Amino acid sequence: MNIMLFGAPGAGKGTQAKFLIEKYGIPQISTGDILRAAIKAGTNMGLEAKRFMDEGKLVPDSTIIGIIKDRLAESDCKEGFILDGFPRTIPQAEALELLMKEMGISLDRVISLNVPDELIVGRITGRRVCPKCGASFHMEFNSPKVEGICDYCGDKLVQRKDDTAETVVSRLDAYHTQTAPLFDFYTERNVMSEVDGTKDVSDVKEDIFKILG
Repeated sequence: MNIMLFGAPGAGKGTQAKFLIEKYGIPQISTGDILRAAIKAGTNMGLEAKRFMDEGKLVPDSTIIGIIKDRLAESDCKEGFILDGFPRTIPQAEALELLMKEMGISLDRVISLNVPDELIVGRITGRRVCPKCGASFHMEFNSPKVEGICDYCGDKLVQRKDDTAETVVSRLDAYHTQTAPLFDFYTERNVMSEVDGTKDVSDVKEDIFKILG
């Protein structure tokens, strides 16, 4: 099953991807992850991406699509995959559609996690992470036993630079301008399904499972 998770940053895509991985045994494909993996592995596309990054430039869509092509061709994607955080623009969606057509595959379902902006700001700005072990907490929904201290290793929790209110609002603005139009793009292709992302995590999971059957 080929699935795409769609929604604003902080809507819960990463959390739901983990449930889908457990249920269907298919890999999550996050552009950030596969970009880092391609660079580390020294693939042709990875080296191309590194060249742009070393020059302080954005990695072009053509290179990202090339890296995704390499990833989709790997054996663990034969039974399906979960796209998370890509595509982000209409041109990327069109390029992905062309690539998948060439590979003889298509998206079975796009799941849109709908969460209002004001709730997303609260979700992200309340997030705290452990720089030592990587554990993640939330000051309201998943608070540590001792305020500001990691439950697992005892290190001091920090707020990521990306998780400040100013940065979150900026990211949401970019999402609404560049990425939100993809909702209509995939609705026109009859693969879009909507889920209320404000529900409890387990309820969102069950709603997604019902859609996917």
